[in-house]
Amino acid sequence: MTAALVLAGTRKGGDQLAEFAGVSHKALIPVGGEPMLERVVHALKESGRVDRIVVSINRPKLVTMPGVEVIRSARTLSESVIDGLRTTGGPTLITTADHALLEPEWVRYFMDHRPAKDVVIGVARAEIVMAAAPDTKRTFIKLADAAYSGCNLFHLDNVDAEHAIGLWREFEQLRKKPLKMLHKLGPSAILAYAMGRLTVARVIAEVERIGGLTAGVVEMPFGRAAIDVDKPEDLILVRRLVEAA
Repeated sequence: MTAALVLAGTRKGGDQLAEFAGVSHKALIPVGGEPMLERVVHALKESGRVDRIVVSINRPKLVTMPGVEVIRSARTLSESVIDGLRTTGGPTLITTADHALLEPEWVRYFMDHRPAKDVVIGVARAEIVMAAAPDTKRTFIKLADAAYSGCNLFHLDNVDAEHAIGLWREFEQLRKKPLKMLHKLGPSAILAYAMGRLTVARVIAEVERIGGLTAGVVEMPFGRAAIDVDKPEDLILVRRLVEAA
């Protein structure tokens, strides 16, 4: 069993998606008649793989769910993760409040298949994602093995928070800004990518070298695990998928 950290803070500059949805905070945006944050917490609880849930949010009073610990989010995402890891004090599964489609089965699969590494990220192949949700617009990084998207599922083992966050951020860059990530890996990785020879194993090896920790991935067979709610069109899609289920 492990602890779970749910990141629910708002980005610098306001909460435009919350304004679009007509609520006071992004985590409270309803999907299927239930706030996104509550959907995520329920999925974690029902997975049977976590025994403690910590929510990091900039307005702690908004979280009233029983059996959930709440901490105030920091100024930046990285600082919030560090605070969260200090709170959990051990192995931690990290996800976000906007992972509104999260299902207990996905959590179980990720936790049951994760390698014994310091940092592990969940990813899904592009063809699986697009088959599950043809209308979604995701950022994929095209490697020699396949094109991948992150799934907003991370696991950090018993490692120092400050060191872990460095590698965690590298993985997050892989999901959000793949080209920037490639530049951090160095010239040889960029050349391999340009020649279509950059593999997942090579990326992991380079990230381990940069971060000084061991790393691994879990390929998720659930395409919708790669969908989170960042933009109005994401919210519209997620609501449609939930209503159709």
